[in-house]
Amino acid sequence: MKYKALIGLASLLLMGCETTELYSHSENVRIRWDASERLESCIDKGTVIGSEGSWYSFWFISNKALTDGALNDLKNQAAELGANTVDLYSPKPFGTSVTLMGNAYHCP
Repeated sequence: MKYKALIGLASLLLMGCETTELYSHSENVRIRWDASERLESCIDKGTVIGSEGSWYSFWFISNKALTDGALNDLKNQAAELGANTVDLYSPKPFGTSVTLMGNAYHCP
């Protein structure tokens, strides 16, 4: 009985190990670093925070997949705001996840 409970718990934890999917309307969102001078003619749509991973999933998901998931989350949020460009802040180091922050803009 204990093994069944342990297997059930492990299954639940692993179900949350998928990375964030990029929505089709988010595919055209561009990611830029240190692009503030080139964004003067753009409309600021707000700050976005893309994150992927948790205290348990980092054991099962590669750093690349975590980063891809965080970028997808960032692009999805930007697209929901009507933005087509994200100017990223410097990435923050985390041991168990990837979190990216930036400003979302709609540019001509």
